[in-house]
Amino acid sequence: MSLSPRLSGRVAARAHHSPAAAFLRRVEPFFAIGQVSGGPLLIATLVALAVVNSPWGDEYLRLWERQVRLSYGSAAVARSAAEWINDALMPLFFLIIGTEVKHEFAKGSLASLKTAIFPVAGAVGGLVVPIGLYLAFNFGTPTQNAWGVVAAMDTAFSLAIVALFTVRLPTAVRAVLLAFAAIDDVFGLLVIAVAYTASLTPWFLGVAAAAYLAILALLRMRWTPPAAYVVLGLMVWIGVLGSGVHPTIAGVAVGLLLPTSSRLSERRFAERVQRPLDEFKDAQKAAEQASDEAAAAQQEARAQKRLGYIHEMTSATDAAAGRLVRTLTPWVTYLVLPLFALSHVRIHFSTELLADALRSPLAVGIVVGLAVGKPVGFLAATWAATRTGAAQLPDGVTWRMVLGLGGVAGVGFTISLFIAELALTEAAEVEVAAFGILVASIVSGLFGFLVLRSAAAPPGEEADAPPGEEADAPNGAA
Repeated sequence: MSLSPRLSGRVAARAHHSPAAAFLRRVEPFFAIGQVSGGPLLIATLVALAVVNSPWGDEYLRLWERQVRLSYGSAAVARSAAEWINDALMPLFFLIIGTEVKHEFAKGSLASLKTAIFPVAGAVGGLVVPIGLYLAFNFGTPTQNAWGVVAAMDTAFSLAIVALFTVRLPTAVRAVLLAFAAIDDVFGLLVIAVAYTASLTPWFLGVAAAAYLAILALLRMRWTPPAAYVVLGLMVWIGVLGSGVHPTIAGVAVGLLLPTSSRLSERRFAERVQRPLDEFKDAQKAAEQASDEAAAAQQEARAQKRLGYIHEMTSATDAAAGRLVRTLTPWVTYLVLPLFALSHVRIHFSTELLADALRSPLAVGIVVGLAVGKPVGFLAATWAATRTGAAQLPDGVTWRMVLGLGGVAGVGFTISLFIAELALTEAAEVEVAAFGILVASIVSGLFGFLVLRSAAAPPGEEADAPPGEEADAPNGAA
């Protein structure tokens, strides 16, 4: 979700060759191909704001409200284009979230019990305190039901801010934020499922549960062909969608199932492919030296057979979760998230909107809940958990960094907009809520950035480097 160590090294290497290295190094985290990054989402948000406030704004909004109908025989499902983006595309984003957080808890910086409890405690504080602050302004009002707007954070934007510091922050910082974001988003999705689901269809929930259990069974049998998992994953999505629960729940649930370990270790791979590799080389040589075409074809077939074996063994060294994330990440970064922003950012800037927001408990509650509640809740809950011995501050992470993480957690965009549209019935209220979310996100992003910048290692130094060692300076000699 932010720059990986390998990708950070590539960025640093480019600095030796590009006159625009300093600029590229700063913008790279927002457009990294190998990670879910916030750059395309930010651009799409700015484009949507510009178009909505242009003379073509009304026609633009009607475009996303046009019905798209899918039918098969007598069965048909009709939703607006914006709703299809929510229901069919956004689960892919949360599928990545689920796989990433499982990796961090299974074999990453949060693998021990106490370091795993740390972001869990932060997520609880980051949920309870913002909701409490929101209700302090809205309890007993018609907008009381929108308390879920402050329950979640925007993962892509928050991780992109952390990625601005690449190697200047410990790797555990990204792991903590990733885990906190995933848990926070799961809480947000549970809020959607419990508080904003009007009705449930048990039959569809049964379909989703059966498909989910079938995926578990195939994993236990070490079934490798991906087609069965794709079909069952679609059945989970269809079941959750038809049940009335928001289908992004399906994305997280399936992501948490995917194996984070490969079927074959690198040591076993070396042992298993050595002989087939030698036989492949022998067959290739024999084919080149064959006296006739029939003998050459026979040796070529033998070589291809050994090559197929080696190919399968190579695939077995790649974890299913990592392979899926690499496949989906470019689509999610450059298509799914931008489409979400283009279809859901609907703020008409005007003096009337500003006046309504300033005197509206809805907007004030959202800004205070996200910009104040998230950092205070995250910091207070993690501090209490470590003081009681239940949790442990991850290696290299300072309390100033924790405060910065809480700050960027106040960037509430995707899920917050989701919940605002579900919880509020009046279009004017939705617009005021979106304005509050935008203001809170800007304030939180700037606050988190400034705190993390003050906590990061000086430019040119790696936070995780051993004492006395420094990273290569961006513009140093090669």
